[in-house]
Amino acid sequence: MNHKSETVTVRIAITGRVQGVGFRESMRAVAGALEINGWVRNCDDGSVEALAQGDEYAIEQLVAWCHNGPPGANVKFVTAQLAESSETFIAFSRWPDYREN
Repeated sequence: MNHKSETVTVRIAITGRVQGVGFRESMRAVAGALEINGWVRNCDDGSVEALAQGDEYAIEQLVAWCHNGPPGANVKFVTAQLAESSETFIAFSRWPDYREN
């Protein structure tokens, strides 16, 4: 069955016990398998943030995965919002941690 649909960009925020459990590396692997590009990083408030760009159906699958995450994660809340992006990503990368000053 072909699930190709429109390409979308979504900003995802995940809270709970999501740092120190391999969330970013696992998300990178899942995104790669789904042919999603973008990035993921830890935030200083203990959450994980990602910008995902790809087929709408694949993005839905990635967001669904985020609700559980990898073994050891205890996800409390996931938000996913359409985002504007003038950038076209060519891979899904693990970005350095984001720290507010």
